[in-house]
Amino acid sequence: ALEKPNCGFFYISSTDNFTKIPGCPVAYWVSEKMLDIFSTSTLLGEVAAPKQGIATADNNKFLRLWFECDRTRLFLDCKSHSESLTSDKKWYPYNKGGDFRKWYGNNDFVVNWQSDGRDLKAFKAAVLRNPDFYFRACISWSLISSGSISFRYKPEGNLFDVAGMSCFSTNQISLNYLLCLVNSCLIDEFMLMLAPTINYQVGNIANIPVIVSTKELDTIEQFAAENISLSRGDWDAYEISWDFNRHPLICGERTVASAFAKWEREAAERFNTLKTNEEELNRIFIDIYGLQDELTPEVEDKDVTVRRADLRREVRSLISYAVGCMFGRYSLDVEGLAYAGGNWDASKYHTFIPDKDNILPICDDEYFDDDIMGRFVDFIRIVYGAETLEENLKFIADALGGKGTPREVIRNYFLNDFYKDHCKIYQKRPIYWLFDSGKKNGFKSLVYLHRYQSDL
Repeated sequence: ALEKPNCGFFYISSTDNFTKIPGCPVAYWVSEKMLDIFSTSTLLGEVAAPKQGIATADNNKFLRLWFECDRTRLFLDCKSHSESLTSDKKWYPYNKGGDFRKWYGNNDFVVNWQSDGRDLKAFKAAVLRNPDFYFRACISWSLISSGSISFRYKPEGNLFDVAGMSCFSTNQISLNYLLCLVNSCLIDEFMLMLAPTINYQVGNIANIPVIVSTKELDTIEQFAAENISLSRGDWDAYEISWDFNRHPLICGERTVASAFAKWEREAAERFNTLKTNEEELNRIFIDIYGLQDELTPEVEDKDVTVRRADLRREVRSLISYAVGCMFGRYSLDVEGLAYAGGNWDASKYHTFIPDKDNILPICDDEYFDDDIMGRFVDFIRIVYGAETLEENLKFIADALGGKGTPREVIRNYFLNDFYKDHCKIYQKRPIYWLFDSGKKNGFKSLVYLHRYQSDL
């Protein structure tokens, strides 16, 4: 570029332009139109309240993944600070950032806030910032991201972290309007100037230029509500969600193949609708900001953060759900968690009875009548019917891959891969614990954490 000034890699920019952008970054590539936006618009921090949250100083002590906890000690539907004050629950929802995901999700962590955060407040190293905003509805983002930034709606009842910072309404702009703006294609352009590293601090978010269009307000609000609903439907379809009700492949169909085909259509419709909505929102905001010559509304498939159906993943997920039913974590007769601590209620189980002793042997052959493979075959027979049992076992085995008869393939999956998948899904904090005699697969068994008793 120094030798050939006309090569196309030279930028000429007045340093006066840098002062038009909050923080005065050396954003030499920024167009005149973009500079005008910063000069004439309101900054986000003037109409909303982006805030840092709690620094526990000891996450191992004060945080848990929600599924580690006894469900009777979780307060997942707390709506306000006043509600928390009258509760004896220990664990409360906690925003802690997470993976790239828009609109809704990443609801993984809970924090010890028993007795109004007594233990945290007594821990001298902890820092509890902005307590007036605890339990309020917000939009949240991750402090660190190796790629694009993404924002999610969080309803009332959450506390928040320094790594899962949050933005709150001040009644000057709705959370829904703000959520659509920051999840539009404009955000990457703004962040290139405001936060060129992989860190997205509160101050960076506060400097986003906001233009409110009263003409498009209702349309944007409607898109926000639908996108949150679509993303929530996707998040809650998997057992990692605390609002998970029932596996999507258990839907009244007589074969796993037809159930998967039904789920595949539903997931594709959700994906396509969200992508279309995001592209339309991009068009709206490009027009509002007058950036038609600089940005395009198209959204790449990889940036749509709801999932299409995947046969291998869904079949493994079905097997995981079946194991949950064997332990009594789930029941075919009730929705959601049937048991995750507290008093055992046998009346919840009629269609498929859980294992009595909380021990599921995993063997390389049929040494026990009630080993995990035998119970799985019973589960498939009960859910889909005896007349389609062999067809369903073959479909499941084909999806898993491997050599041998369908029963041999499924047994080998339990023996070699099920626990690896379980630990991955549950972020290396498994709720089913594996007892293993060694590398030669002499004997293995699973027990369920929440049914663990001292005499087990």
